[in-house]
Amino acid sequence: MQHQIKTEFEKNQQIKKEALASIALYVAFFIWWYVTGYGLAGTGTPQTYTYVMGLPMWFFLSCVVGYVLFCVASVLVVKFVFKDFDLGEEAEGGEQA
Repeated sequence: MQHQIKTEFEKNQQIKKEALASIALYVAFFIWWYVTGYGLAGTGTPQTYTYVMGLPMWFFLSCVVGYVLFCVASVLVVKFVFKDFDLGEEAEGGEQA
């Protein structure tokens, strides 16, 4: 597979897009973890918790489901947002590094 040669501007735009996608994914994961971990835990006691596979529901959703969900989301972001290009070569109109 050959890499597409990009100008300096195109490289910077792609790098910015990838960085923003990574930050958005992390923020979404943190919000998921916080809401399911703290929001569902509530003020109940362990006797009143709902359990899934021996784990409290809030823990299962925040730590197990969240991990799997955001691993899949990370793969999708890398597949559809990230682009493979050479950082050393530049197209016409850009300086050679």
